[in-house]
Amino acid sequence: MSISFVHIRRQYDFRSIEIGRWVTEAERDRAAGRFHDALVALMGTLQVPEQVISLKSSLGLQYGIGGQLGVCAHYIPATRQLALAKNAGAGSLAHEWFHAFDHYIASKVFVQPPRQAFASALWLDSQAFKPHPLNTRLFRCFEAILLNEDGTRPSALFEASQRVDNQQQSLYWARPEELCARAFEAFVEDRAPRNTFLVKGSRGSEEARLGLYPEGNQRDRIAEAFSAYFLALGQALARVPPTGGKPH
Repeated sequence: MSISFVHIRRQYDFRSIEIGRWVTEAERDRAAGRFHDALVALMGTLQVPEQVISLKSSLGLQYGIGGQLGVCAHYIPATRQLALAKNAGAGSLAHEWFHAFDHYIASKVFVQPPRQAFASALWLDSQAFKPHPLNTRLFRCFEAILLNEDGTRPSALFEASQRVDNQQQSLYWARPEELCARAFEAFVEDRAPRNTFLVKGSRGSEEARLGLYPEGNQRDRIAEAFSAYFLALGQALARVPPTGGKPH
């Protein structure tokens, strides 16, 4: 069966899908097939239903629209749009999807967060949160990414990212939302069927050589934490929520 973006929007109930005016019909059809395969792989890896992938219909997709020089993909918190460039977005979907999730989940987890805040950054800032077993599991993910094994100091991933930022005189790689998106990439690349449209580069790339992706025991701990969180989230959404508590 030929897959179209109409099919993808209906299957996952994305809020919208927009295609750039310079995307040809053949490019659009090819991209639809790649999006479909990548989203199926992501859903299977996380063991969650379609509503998680579209963030309960709040997420919009863009393909081949606008963009910035040197930026192959980005997430726009103000409009809740995940955008991939036409010729350079392959491999970025998992990273940008986690940005969207990190932003979406902030309002479910924390008390009155700023509209464009990410949950990972709010956790690092010790913002007030809503007690819930799912939130506890999510915080274990952040702990595994941002702190060392006993929780007493920044993780090796954080320290490597900070070194690169210092060398580049910037603040990008060590931002909590960027650390967590790259950690999520590593988790997905290790667990998902090989899909280079979804993710690539968490092993063997220049960024990986610089320590900008988790390695060794930390990578394993992160994978275990993400697996436990998304499995619990999928299970919670598969059943009627108990009185007094709603799954995300």
